[in-house]
Amino acid sequence: MRKASRKTGFSLLVLLILILILGIVLFNNELRTLGSLKKVDDYGMFQMTYYGDYGFDGFLKTGAKSDRDIERYVTKRLLKGLPIDLGVTGDGCTAFVVRNEKDEIIYGRNFDFSYAPSLQVFTNPDDGYASVSTVNLSFAGYDESTLPKGISINSFLVLVAPYLPFDGMNEKGVAIALLAVPEAAAPNDPNKVTLNTTTTIRLVLDKAASVDEAIQLLKNYNIYFSGGIDCHYLIADATGKSVLVEYYDGALRVVETNEDYQIASNFIAYNGVNIGEGFSEFDRYDTVEEEILRNDKVLSNQQAVDLLAKVGVLDGDTDKLQWSVLYNLTTGGIELFANRKIDNIITESLNMK
Repeated sequence: MRKASRKTGFSLLVLLILILILGIVLFNNELRTLGSLKKVDDYGMFQMTYYGDYGFDGFLKTGAKSDRDIERYVTKRLLKGLPIDLGVTGDGCTAFVVRNEKDEIIYGRNFDFSYAPSLQVFTNPDDGYASVSTVNLSFAGYDESTLPKGISINSFLVLVAPYLPFDGMNEKGVAIALLAVPEAAAPNDPNKVTLNTTTTIRLVLDKAASVDEAIQLLKNYNIYFSGGIDCHYLIADATGKSVLVEYYDGALRVVETNEDYQIASNFIAYNGVNIGEGFSEFDRYDTVEEEILRNDKVLSNQQAVDLLAKVGVLDGDTDKLQWSVLYNLTTGGIELFANRKIDNIITESLNMK
């Protein structure tokens, strides 16, 4: 009996070891990814490196006509069946492209909304460009009382981060950010694959080496705006070229600039229609432009950071500035901070190729 019991115990131990080894093999990239997750600001700001294939090339073959389609895809492809409920947020954002005193192209961006934890994620797909992007984790269901933490079930939903960028820069020096606008009317071609607000950004980050390539890529796809939050996109590259891509009057519209800088806020700029939300979008735009002109169309990195902190949205006693990021499209430098906290700037760098 004792020998049989020992044999049974040994067999169970071997089985458990085999299951553990199989789990590590099957979830190796997921575990490495979650193992890289760290908090960089107590406001609720995190960093993570995504390891492995997140299946975006497969997604581009079918796209998604609704958030539910995306949820089904990432649930099967990335979350191993764990369900997710996506919910887009957007409010008063500001972005600008300008040169610094070293003649480098810098791209600044604020994201303003009610409390939203954020994640800076680094990706390096086999068939695409390496990039860094900022993700709104409230999109994936996190809030102030429920934040990711290391390798745990609670952190598993951050694995969808590659599909949820709100802004980013790739190794070719292409940067893009979404900003909410009062309305958008995109064309719909039944012969084209459809993407949503954030997977459109992933498309540009993974596949575009220039502003021109980004525009052409966007023309190859339909778009729908998640959660009914209409948006436009400020896109720039390392040559200094920048455009504002808007979906207006049933067509993709490209707003160019004759200046050495370009600014975007929460109003439709195409053809000078200037349709805004009636909040602070024009004041923020004017504040940025006045600062750029006051400095002869050149801003140092510090001036750009200070400007981002200055134009973040204040709604009464509520500070809506969730994160600010400054991308250097020439060097790959990154400066990121949460909630106007310029005393805790997270600096990183992306290797430019």
